[in-house]
Amino acid sequence: MTADRPYGEVTEAFVDALRAAVGAEHVRLDEEARVSYGADMLKKGHPADVVVWPATTDEVAAVLRACSAHRVPVVPRGAGTGYTGGAVPSLGGVVLALSRMNRILEVDEQNLLAVAEPHVITGDLQKAVEAVGLFYPPDPASLSTSTIGGNVAECAGGPRAFKYGVTKRYVLGLEAVLPSGEIIHTGGKSVKNVVGYDLTQLLVGSEGTLAVITKIIVRLVPLPPHQVTLRATFATIQGAVDAVTNLIRARVVPSALELIDGDSLDAVATNLGTRALAPEGTGAVLLLEVDGLEATVQEEGRRVAQACRDAGATEVLVAEDAVTRQELWHVRRSLSLSLKVLAPLKINHDVVVPKGRIPELFALVERLRAASPGVRIPCFGHVGDGNIHVNMMLDPSDAVAMAAARAAERELFAGVVALEGSISGEHGIGFSKMPFVPLELSRVEIDLQRRVKAAFDPLNILNPGKMFPDAGNLKFEI
Repeated sequence: MTADRPYGEVTEAFVDALRAAVGAEHVRLDEEARVSYGADMLKKGHPADVVVWPATTDEVAAVLRACSAHRVPVVPRGAGTGYTGGAVPSLGGVVLALSRMNRILEVDEQNLLAVAEPHVITGDLQKAVEAVGLFYPPDPASLSTSTIGGNVAECAGGPRAFKYGVTKRYVLGLEAVLPSGEIIHTGGKSVKNVVGYDLTQLLVGSEGTLAVITKIIVRLVPLPPHQVTLRATFATIQGAVDAVTNLIRARVVPSALELIDGDSLDAVATNLGTRALAPEGTGAVLLLEVDGLEATVQEEGRRVAQACRDAGATEVLVAEDAVTRQELWHVRRSLSLSLKVLAPLKINHDVVVPKGRIPELFALVERLRAASPGVRIPCFGHVGDGNIHVNMMLDPSDAVAMAAARAAERELFAGVVALEGSISGEHGIGFSKMPFVPLELSRVEIDLQRRVKAAFDPLNILNPGKMFPDAGNLKFEI
C-alpha cells in the first residue's frame, strides 16, 4: 500500500485464500480472463488482477473477507452488459463473477413473488413466471442477456416503465454481503415493512458499491390476459412528440411507449435487412402497447390510435397477433447494436426529463446536431417516462468530431438538468458519467452519499473509483 494507492497487492497468499474460498478451478489469473473481465459494453476498462467465480453466498462472503483482510479491491460482475463501466475493475484487484449463481429458487404463486440468485437472466425469469400466469414487468432491451442482479444494481427500466415502473418497484427484499464479509438480509416477503431504514431501496441502484447482492425477492403481478401492439409512423420527430402529448392529456397509459427517430430506423433497417418498423423516409416511429382485459385493451387501443392520427401520423398499424408483435419488439431491441452501421464509436447516454418537457429535450438535441460537425445523434427510447437514449455516433480518429461530441455531451447533461431531469435514467454512473455528477448533485448531497458509502465500506474496497468525483485514482484515462 502507498499514499496514492491505499490497497494491498495480489500476493500468492491472497490468491491461496481465494482458492480456499471457491476452489482452485474457479480462480483464474491468465491474461485472457483478466482482460475479458476488465471491460463491459462501454469497451473501456482495465484488466482485473484475478477473476473468481463463487457459487454460494458463503463463498462470496469468504472472498470478501479475504479482500478485506488483504485490502484488495473487488468488483461484482454480472453479464457485463452495462454502458457506464460500473462492473469494470478500474483499480485492478478481484472481479467477482457471479455467473454460477444462476438459479430461480422459488416462484410463489400464492404470495405473488419470486426468489432468484443474481445471475438469473431477466428474460428467463419472465418466462418462468409467465408459465404460471404471473408477470415480472421490468424489461430492459438487453433482457435476453442481462441478469436480474445487474438490473437491481443499476435499477434498470425498459419500455414497460411508463405503466409499470422500473426495477425498484418490484424488489421486496435482498440478501447481500458487505465488504467485510458479513451477510445481511433486507426487506423480505412481506409487502409492508417499516422497521428501520429501507436498506433494500438503498442497495437498488447502488451499482455494486455498497454490497454484493446474492439473492433477490421480487414482487409479481398477474399476467395481463390480452395485449395489442401499435406502430405509428410520422414524417417528423415533432409529430411523434405531439402524439405523446396527446396521450398524456387524454390520460391514456399504454404499457409501453417507445419513440425511434429516422437515423435509428435507417440503422436498424441496414443492420437487420428489414423495414418492419417503418418504410424508408419515415421521420419517427412510436411503438406502443396496451394490455389488460380484452374490452379495455380494445378501447385503449382505439384511443391510442386516434391520438396518433390527431398528431398527423402517416400510418397506424395494429399488430394483434403474437408473431407480428414479437417481430416489432425484436427490431426495437436490436436498435442499440444496430447503430454500429452509422459510425465506429457510440457515446451512449440515457438522459431523462419529466414527460411534459420531452419537446424541449428534442429541441435541445436538434441544437446539438446543428452545432456538432462530424457527429450523428440518433435518438430512441422510453418516451412514455421521458427516458431517451441520445447516441453520439462518430469516427474516433476524427479529432474535430471527438471535440464536438465531448462538448455536446456536457451541453446535453447541463440542458437536461436545467429541464428538471437527470443525466442517467437507467444505465447508472459507473466511471464514464462520474465527472458530470456535480451538474446534478450539490456538494452537500455528494458528501452525504460518500458518508453512506463509508458506512458500508470503510476500507473503500468494493467497486472503488465509481459514481462520485474523486472516488478513486483511476489507472486509465476517462
